[in-house]
Amino acid sequence: MCRNIKTLFNFEPPATELEIRDASLQFVRKLSGFNVPSKANEAAFERAVEEVAASARDLIRSLVTHAEPRNREVEAERARARSAIRFGANP
Repeated sequence: MCRNIKTLFNFEPPATELEIRDASLQFVRKLSGFNVPSKANEAAFERAVEEVAASARDLIRSLVTHAEPRNREVEAERARARSAIRFGANP
């Protein structure tokens, strides 16, 4: 899976429409192999992004958990720490 696609379920505050659309866009880019589609494929590409986003919204709304919601700042700090270990500290 694309590293840019982040988990969107069970966060406080919940995932925004922009986050869902961005993840959907990344997913469609990965599947299609296009970063930017040609004019001939643009409509199909955008339709796919919207359909994936709608499915993602439905999925996120339908899922249930008993776990406490995750904190975005804590998760972002963990991601930065993993990145620093993997790639070295940023100057």
